[in-house]
Amino acid sequence: MNRCIDRLAQALVMSVVCVVPVRGRSADPPPEPLCKNHMRVMYYVDEQGNEQRVKTTEDWERRRLDIVRGLEAGMGPLPDRSSLGPVRFETVPDSRVDEESLSYEKLMIDVGDNDRLPALLFVPKSIRGKAAGIVAIHQTNGPLGKKEVAGLGGNPNLHYGIELARRGYVVIAPDYPTLGEYQYDFNADRFISGSMKGIWNHMRCVDLLAQRSDVDPQRIGAIGHSLGGHNSIFLGVFDTRVKVVVSSCGWTPHHDYYAGNLAGWSGERYLPRFREVYGLDPNRVPFDYYELISALAPRGFFSCSPVGDSNFAVIGVKKTMPVAQEVFDLLSAGDRLQIRYPECGHDFPQEVRWEAYSFIDRLLAP
Repeated sequence: MNRCIDRLAQALVMSVVCVVPVRGRSADPPPEPLCKNHMRVMYYVDEQGNEQRVKTTEDWERRRLDIVRGLEAGMGPLPDRSSLGPVRFETVPDSRVDEESLSYEKLMIDVGDNDRLPALLFVPKSIRGKAAGIVAIHQTNGPLGKKEVAGLGGNPNLHYGIELARRGYVVIAPDYPTLGEYQYDFNADRFISGSMKGIWNHMRCVDLLAQRSDVDPQRIGAIGHSLGGHNSIFLGVFDTRVKVVVSSCGWTPHHDYYAGNLAGWSGERYLPRFREVYGLDPNRVPFDYYELISALAPRGFFSCSPVGDSNFAVIGVKKTMPVAQEVFDLLSAGDRLQIRYPECGHDFPQEVRWEAYSFIDRLLAP
């Protein structure tokens, strides 16, 4: 099992994280995926253009690379990360807050292109040696941003950042572009989509965790609700250092998102190519969540998908899970795919959060 994970991770890091060239908004988009049926995952297209069934880990690596190709076709390419150095950041003066079990402070992180990302860093006082790290991504919440996951306002059910820190995790909670304190102009950057800019920032947060002396770089996870829920998935697909992803109210297949009306996905903060290139047609979009959830295997994925969520229809989630389960089973990771369907609306209720935290504990245990 460990050999399978290591081999898959090495192949993906080599092919996805390191060698994709930087391109601006005006450049040609990346190529479309070879696999056109995004509701099926257990097949790949060979050199002759013929479909072949996925039977082995190596077959799945080919299919997964095509999934990433489709994701980049829809989002724009991930810029080259091969020459990045250590993450540079400044601690905001007088921002440190001490609690009995932890402390936290505000950072301004250099994420390149003269851009500084506001984030909160939580460090438990109980660390002996190296702790696991978590990237905690907030929902769409206007000026509140990262403060909500930090327990500084908003919905108490979304205070998962500070809750995980109190369980012993080093947690970084960044603002998403144009939310919280993070002023940002999407029209002035090199990214084709806001979603890819988010992925870039969140990968730099993983870099920051991994370079800390009190964090084990092999034990990093991501968690989020709504916007944070799908961005945790996006991060996990691109960054195989993320060993567990928890998504609350963050996803459903495109045909089940408001009955296929993708307008909500097409703003500059998210995926403008959905409108500009694919005409808001879910049949034309080059990736879907059947593929993205499968692409997290053999790492861990936990989804909170409430039956009353009006944003991300649970019917689509229920169609996706057996498709992804085939991949998790193929990679001997069947129990690493978990789903809960609480009787509530667009929320992350306490009993499900506790189950999610236990899932994280199990997968990130030393």
